[in-house]
Amino acid sequence: MQYLIQEGWLESRPGIGTVVADPPQARAGERKRILQQEVEQLVVEARRVGLELEEIIAAIESHWVRFEKPLEVSRK
Repeated sequence: MQYLIQEGWLESRPGIGTVVADPPQARAGERKRILQQEVEQLVVEARRVGLELEEIIAAIESHWVRFEKPLEVSRK
């Protein structure tokens, strides 16, 4: 558990105990590195299954729009 606290995944709060920490904001360089890795994996897999660039762009745009919409909660 001490390792998770040192790594910033958990926080020890007096009077409360140990709780999950808020995720740290990634630095610009780290975000770019992560994005590059994810894009590379996407491209490799897309080419492996024979997808065209236009299909990938359309899929990304579709997901982008879907995540821009506020989540709707259905109540029964």
